[in-house]
Amino acid sequence: MKQNTDHPLGKAEDGKAEEHSETGQPLQPLQQPHPSRQSQSQDELQYSYELKIPKERIAVLIGKEGVVKADIETSTNSKLNIDSEEGDVIITGTDTIGMFSARDVVRAIGRGVNPDIALRLLKPDYCVEIINLKEHLGDASIKKLMRLKGRIIGAEGKARRTIEELTESSICVYGKTITMIGEIQNVSVARRAVESLLAGSPHASVYSWLEKNKRTMKERKVQQSLGL
Repeated sequence: MKQNTDHPLGKAEDGKAEEHSETGQPLQPLQQPHPSRQSQSQDELQYSYELKIPKERIAVLIGKEGVVKADIETSTNSKLNIDSEEGDVIITGTDTIGMFSARDVVRAIGRGVNPDIALRLLKPDYCVEIINLKEHLGDASIKKLMRLKGRIIGAEGKARRTIEELTESSICVYGKTITMIGEIQNVSVARRAVESLLAGSPHASVYSWLEKNKRTMKERKVQQSLGL
């Protein structure tokens, strides 16, 4: 999606609105795949990926009676090996694309996202973006962390809810990360809005730009449907 570089949010006060979190790059492997063993078919190899999530999110990842874990495994043709004491999750399978999808779902749940929302990542054209607030904090205090999180959440959740509605995406603020899930173009817009707020842009300016962007996108879709 081409971004409008001349909108009022393009120049943030501290110049960090365009920075991207290393953990927010979609479909980038956490480690290079390696064959763990050869299956019964000599032509089919099994691969594994390992990642770590907060231990308090393990129960959510597994779900009641293991239903969430089972849904991920069935939908992605992969297997999850979960260490509940250490928070380590090993994903194995022969379908690397399915494993990437499973990895993104696990990452999202690990960052506080509701499993029902995280499973949307199995849909075509959906992605997850994660902003690490450490990049905006440096060596700052917990007080600044709470202030930054407060800017994204807003009074009674208004800021987060407004961005979600205007971008048709889901936003989760958890720990020192902000996770966004939705269609690729919508998440791109949501991320820019969030980073602008983190950089100090007024909420009113961010909302105004989001509303303008939504109208533009709607008009573009109408024109495309009419073949214009």
